Amino acid sequence: MSAKPPVFATLGCRLNAYETEAMKDLAAKAGVENAVVVNTCAVTAEAVRKARQEIRKLRRENPDAKIIVTGCAAQTEPETFTSMSEVDIVIGNTEKMQPETWSAMGPDFIGQTERVQVDDIMSVTETAGHLIDGFGTRSRAYVQVQNGCDHRCTFCIIPYGRGNSRSVPAGVVVDQIKRLVDKGFNEVVLTGVDLTSWGADLPAAPRLGDLVMRILKLVPDLARLRISSIDSIEADDALMQAIATEPRLMPHLHLSLQHGDDMILKRMARRHLRDDAIAFCEEAKRLRPDMTFGADIIAGFPTETDAHFENSLKLVSDCDLTWLHVFPYSKREGTPAAKIPSQVNGKTIKERAARLRSAGDAQVARHLTAQIGRTHRILMENPLMGRTEQFTEVSFAAPQVEGQIVTATIAGVSGTQLTA
Repeated sequence: MSAKPPVFATLGCRLNAYETEAMKDLAAKAGVENAVVVNTCAVTAEAVRKARQEIRKLRRENPDAKIIVTGCAAQTEPETFTSMSEVDIVIGNTEKMQPETWSAMGPDFIGQTERVQVDDIMSVTETAGHLIDGFGTRSRAYVQVQNGCDHRCTFCIIPYGRGNSRSVPAGVVVDQIKRLVDKGFNEVVLTGVDLTSWGADLPAAPRLGDLVMRILKLVPDLARLRISSIDSIEADDALMQAIATEPRLMPHLHLSLQHGDDMILKRMARRHLRDDAIAFCEEAKRLRPDMTFGADIIAGFPTETDAHFENSLKLVSDCDLTWLHVFPYSKREGTPAAKIPSQVNGKTIKERAARLRSAGDAQVARHLTAQIGRTHRILMENPLMGRTEQFTEVSFAAPQVEGQIVTATIAGVSGTQLTA
């Protein structure tokens, strides 16, 4: 069998995609050959089912390759994958970022590779070892500044896949962003599992806003800085100051809201109430009138009544949310919510999720229509499509320079895109 470079399959979040890029680099340096690496997600039971399905498909397509399974599902339930005849090796979330893990699978390694390499994720205290330069498109790079989560929302398995919160020191982040700007990237996105907890484990316990202000001060040539999903209740004063005073910080925030009813929020063990979410959005809009919001919302959490759901539905307009990620609740074994006796039936969950998505679609349509005639600075992701500062897609009839920021007036709307 001739040697082939490894094939990578990524399931789940942006952070997994980031880490796949790091694994590609580690595997290449180790000379790993004839392997298929599946980076799994554990956020729902459905995500684990899809991982198993993907593994079986990849085995059929690559009958002679070594199948390596890693990621959050491999971390939280390694036995699920070791029991699959298609799987050769199972690697935890810490191990997948260690060069020695990949060296042990390289062609020069003499000895037996352990089939299961999954240690206690809660004992991990460091997250900076696998920073890479330039994951993303030619226009936008993603920088992981934080991993893990110290909170224990009752629906969520992710802390058990990612471990406790740990932060990349600010100096390391700034140095990496400087390298990315030198390579020509016009936009950098800060990512993490619980981004607003950044800094709590570092000396003097800096906050995310401090990191944002430091980046913008020390990397003056960075055109655009974007932050990914945040927990609005943890937004600090410096972050609000950056929103108000820093035009290079993009006016788009994705909020981890999850629900719009106080009782359900308490049962989820969230740390904010409905009024907190509304107050944050109102304040952010006051400070930056062109601010847009995305949000995660769960439909059909156990005990959710029609009245509870209506409060979630109303939150879409009360917070002026534009881009919704709607998650139909699915029971996740190993979480407290799975043990709540009053589970909502599947048909109702599906209907409620559809109503939330419909409300989101209406908000998107309203946002798009309001942009007609306005002039935007658009970062080109490919010759015919770019994104505004609010992350809205804009299609162009004539090719533009990929990776450049162009100024254009919005002529119309086509589907979920603006046209220029």
